[in-house]
Amino acid sequence: MASNARLDHRNPLVFDTHELGRRPGALQRLNRTIDAPADLGIQGVIGVPEGAPVELELRLESVMEGVLVTGTARAQAEGECVRCLEPVGLELEADFQELFSYPDADDRGRVIAEPGDDAEDDEDWFYLEDGLFDLEPLLRDAVVLALPMQPVCQEDCQGLCSECGARLADDPDHHHDAVDIRWAALQGLAGSLEDGEKDEMSGADAEAGVDEKQEK
Repeated sequence: MASNARLDHRNPLVFDTHELGRRPGALQRLNRTIDAPADLGIQGVIGVPEGAPVELELRLESVMEGVLVTGTARAQAEGECVRCLEPVGLELEADFQELFSYPDADDRGRVIAEPGDDAEDDEDWFYLEDGLFDLEPLLRDAVVLALPMQPVCQEDCQGLCSECGARLADDPDHHHDAVDIRWAALQGLAGSLEDGEKDEMSGADAEAGVDEKQEK
């Protein structure tokens, strides 16, 4: 993956390989804690909050083609249970590995003119720039793959009541009396008839009262 913008060595996710050198087989181990960049995770679902600490353990190995970067990222991810909407927190551990190629060598270590000759192939490659590489794109991909697409607060979470929205885990005996829709119309009709009968009875009682007064 070629980048048009020059890398900034002050960026905590940019690493310098000059100390490693280009001798095949050379190794370097790095540990670094960084502040999580914005939108690190699955947007709107779960992710590492911006500014939260992310611990990085990296192993840099010099090979013919470039620098092979192998590492692990650890952080605390936060999200929302997809069933009951309660907050969810989990320990994230994302592993990754990628080859950052020298800009003057192909996949067999052979010297080439410059990266970007083939735009389509160039999109599938990560390149070193003046001995620097940017870990952020690789970190983002690794974190997304390590996170659950549908996080839950617990595996047996029962979610929310479909009728009133109550959290079922808080009330195991929660239920609503089920009414067969086939009888719902009849119940409504029965209620209407009862109301009509009451009105008729009230009217009859009123008439009887009037008759009694007239007889007296």
